[in-house]
Amino acid sequence: IPIPGACALITASIAAELDAKDFTFLGFLPLNKKNRLEKLEEIQQSPSTIIAYEAPHKLLSTLGDLNKILGERQIVLAKELTKIHETYLRGTASELLQCLESPKGEYVMVIEGNHHTPNEDSFFWKNMSLEEHYHFYELQGFSKNEIIKKIAKDKGVPKNDIYQQFVSS
Repeated sequence: IPIPGACALITASIAAELDAKDFTFLGFLPLNKKNRLEKLEEIQQSPSTIIAYEAPHKLLSTLGDLNKILGERQIVLAKELTKIHETYLRGTASELLQCLESPKGEYVMVIEGNHHTPNEDSFFWKNMSLEEHYHFYELQGFSKNEIIKKIAKDKGVPKNDIYQQFVSS
């Protein structure tokens, strides 16, 4: 029989004081680096508040990635919830990295949603040819398959359509 009790994600979302009317709970982020970066890119786009758990040995690395991807978005780190040493750290990923040296204990990350509507600058690729678009991602070190997926996502078309355009060229 379940007994009502503390739930870290709900406790953290209430205390974080970020808009959590609409939130997404991710549990722990993926261990695989590629899957992890894809999930962080999804977080970057999401208008919902994101709540995730993070282990202490990965927290600094995750904050580093979030700093690159999210920039100035607000994050609240919560640990030891409902215990005597309950702690909340608030700030951007960059600010949090400066105040954490050797994290201990599991953390709940509450990440502010993306409330910015895209403007024309967000669609940098709009006036690029397919080859220029491909070259843009190639310079960032993505593989051919990853580039095709990214271009398809940017343009809102099936990746097979992009692949076919490269094959027929």
